Amino acid sequence: MTRRRALRVSAIGAAVVAVIAVVVVVALAVTIIRRPLPDRGGEVSMAGLAGPASVIRDDRGVPQIYADNATDLFRVQGYVNAQDRFFEMDVRRHVTAGRLSELVGSNDDALTADKLVRTLGWREVATKEYEQASESTRSYLEAYAAGVNTYIKGRSKSELSVSYSVLERKNKLGDIEPWTPVDSLAWLKAMAWDLRSNYDEELNRASAINVVRNADRIAQLFPEYPYDEHATIIDGQAAAGNQTGSGTKGNAGGNNGNAGGSKADGGTEGDAKTGTGTDANTSDSTSTEDASASLVPTATKTTQTTKTSTTAENVADVYSSQAAQDALTSANKALQSLPDVVGSSSEGNGSNSWVVAGDLTETGLPLLANDPHLGVSMPGVWSQVGLHCNTVSADCPFDVSGYSFAGLPGVVIGHNARISWGLTNLAPDVTDFFLEKVTGDTYQQDGKTLQLTTRDETIKVAGGDPVTIKVRSTKHGPLVSDVLSDVAEAGKTSPVPGEKVLRSTSYGVALNWSALTPGTAMDAILELDVAEDFPSFRRAVTKLDAPAQNVIYADVDGNIGYQAPGRIPVRGTGDTQNQKVPADGTWPQIGWDSRYDWTGYVKKRDLPWVENPQSGYIIAANQAVTGPDGTAQITSDWDYGYRSERIKDLLDKAHAEHPITVDDMREIQNDTYNPIAEMLVPMLLEQKTDDFTQSAVDLLKDWDFTQPTDSAAAAYFNTVWAKLLDLTFSDELPEGFKPDGGDRWFEVVRELMKQPRDEWWDDGRTDDVVETRDEVLRRAMTSARLELTQRLGKDPSKWRWGKLHRVTLEQTPLGGDDVPDLVSKLFNKGPYEAPGGSSIVNAFSWDASGDFSVTAAPSMRMIVDLSNLDNSRWVNQTGVSGHPWDKHYDDQVSAWLKGEDFAWPFTADAVKAAKDEEQTFKPEGS
Repeated sequence: MTRRRALRVSAIGAAVVAVIAVVVVVALAVTIIRRPLPDRGGEVSMAGLAGPASVIRDDRGVPQIYADNATDLFRVQGYVNAQDRFFEMDVRRHVTAGRLSELVGSNDDALTADKLVRTLGWREVATKEYEQASESTRSYLEAYAAGVNTYIKGRSKSELSVSYSVLERKNKLGDIEPWTPVDSLAWLKAMAWDLRSNYDEELNRASAINVVRNADRIAQLFPEYPYDEHATIIDGQAAAGNQTGSGTKGNAGGNNGNAGGSKADGGTEGDAKTGTGTDANTSDSTSTEDASASLVPTATKTTQTTKTSTTAENVADVYSSQAAQDALTSANKALQSLPDVVGSSSEGNGSNSWVVAGDLTETGLPLLANDPHLGVSMPGVWSQVGLHCNTVSADCPFDVSGYSFAGLPGVVIGHNARISWGLTNLAPDVTDFFLEKVTGDTYQQDGKTLQLTTRDETIKVAGGDPVTIKVRSTKHGPLVSDVLSDVAEAGKTSPVPGEKVLRSTSYGVALNWSALTPGTAMDAILELDVAEDFPSFRRAVTKLDAPAQNVIYADVDGNIGYQAPGRIPVRGTGDTQNQKVPADGTWPQIGWDSRYDWTGYVKKRDLPWVENPQSGYIIAANQAVTGPDGTAQITSDWDYGYRSERIKDLLDKAHAEHPITVDDMREIQNDTYNPIAEMLVPMLLEQKTDDFTQSAVDLLKDWDFTQPTDSAAAAYFNTVWAKLLDLTFSDELPEGFKPDGGDRWFEVVRELMKQPRDEWWDDGRTDDVVETRDEVLRRAMTSARLELTQRLGKDPSKWRWGKLHRVTLEQTPLGGDDVPDLVSKLFNKGPYEAPGGSSIVNAFSWDASGDFSVTAAPSMRMIVDLSNLDNSRWVNQTGVSGHPWDKHYDDQVSAWLKGEDFAWPFTADAVKAAKDEEQTFKPEGS
């Protein structure tokens, strides 16, 4: 044999060996990936089960659970959630316990997130919530945990999720711990955190003042809600009962109600009930503890902030020093480190919901629609489930179906046999940052030196050394600025001119957040699941203290309604003689002056509600709840109502043509009309541009302002919009405060368009030129044409919005950019072309300061038909499973993107007719 032949054979042999090696690796990989896939059929023997139970799944794997008693229902729900999504549940409990580093190993972001959660004390709050929960709630939580533990007992990490196998390639992980009721309750803290209200706006105002140096100009970036143009959820400006819930059945006009008089207060009965819930027997706390302290009972004083004059100079004085800015920046960076576990906290964390009375529908009974807008993820945040007592009774009252969270018992959004409900974010202002004067382990208030409360926390790190931190708190809450070590050196001078501060004094930022007071949200969810009418619905909902939501209602008797819950702080008056900063919660507060402290919480009986408004529908899409003059101030930073107005217009249009149907409700959910385009496009078309740019501008001439994926006009307009915002604002705003392009910026630009020479139009990055509105518009149009030519080609007619606007569903923590492509591709799905946009009804939101990628979207969609619950429709963002290669991992993605939905069987006959798999459960030893 010649050498050449030998080399060739050798090469062939090596190739064969390589192929065999690849085959072996692939086979092992397939085995590892498929190992955790659950068996959803057969029979399961379960310890603690009182009687037989069954799980019937349809062709998308959605479980409908049947049992003879309530604890068995929740025990099996826990088992099923662990079957489908245990790794997701485990990640959530690591995040909410400040133990993410135990799972992902040495990682600066994970460690900072752990420090923050430990500082906030989520786990401690959840423990107290469990201790004070009702007896039935504790029983259901324990049963749920027992079901989870039945599934994970005896299974290795690799049998529970391929994600553990991947993570253990880096670090040896500890043993899987048993699930506990507190693990479930801690998830409610994460929900409340991600759905908090004006936290970003508060810090943005304070950071911008150091650059802009003019509080009046900053106020232009946070305009008032347009009450004259966009209706509130409950009509009226200051009518009794609409603002304060006094019990009246009247309103002052608008689109969600109409009546007069007060039955509850002895007045005459009107057409629509609004106001308190005296008939619902809501109750209030009677505690008088200081509401500024964390982990204390609620106070009940409802005196609101007195409006006093605050000069721009005062605001600048307080926040413009390097000391104050360093502390605020440190706090903001720490707070941004926490993973968004239900969605981005920026533009997109809104939602749509509306309910239509039977007088307006084809069936003569209500239709209810809901699609919460949250961050996109794999798997999606929601888990679909049905919980059915074989015989509904006082001992086993559940017959409910809808959306929940893996790790949480019950149904959060959905319907039972008598009522349906939907949720959108109320977004009350429940957080305030307090700038504190700190010296060592003391701080100042009202000229007195007070002792900080301190505790040590030790954070374990997989593959690394443990990290111990000291958590310090003032009466206002934990010092979140301590999370980053550089804050210790921040600032040695007073932020207020003329105040003398020792050189040993620095500044910290404390967070006062009402969700750090133990609440009753779990009681609320489980009571809502079994509510039978509007009074029992309201009793349940008013216990939903955090996260506070708009909750819409419909029942099989034809009633519709709305209730706003929440633990919402009442703020002090501040210094009425020399108001250094506004005391209404829109800016960080002054911690060393007790006049800025919280004085209590809004009473439950003062929270707004409405029943059967004369208009025949209720729309709750994060817009203002009531008019501006009521005594129960919920927030100053509402969504600006562009989506809610569009929904109203579409409902009115549909009803003018025919009685409203399920198909009409679906069509509204999928509406992609861009409201800012209607205002801005006429101004763009008036501008004179060069021929090259004009060929793109011509796309806008016949555009209907909708944004399907194949729209060339939408691609161009949104690029112009992003350029316009950058040219107008980015030269002056600090890092971290850039226009995201959502509804607030719609309103900002709408107002600025009326002032063509406003100072904001001038681009400080250009020398010897003072730009005006029209110059900025022309530059934005030209710049957008050039960018899209580079990205999508020279011919504007071939541009597509979906080529820019794409959604990728990423798994946490193994789907991120820092993970090898081979791994991330196993877990992630997409990118997919997406319709819609920010502050559009079909809200596939994007950040105009970044790229066009989707940051938040409809996390699910549902339409409930109260005339025939089996005629209801639903779709989830992904699928019921968290296991890659499971057929139910992403089997709803295509329908979700297209705006389609699926049948939602509810009655026993409908569930059986849709059966694809069934798993039975029997008591151990039977």
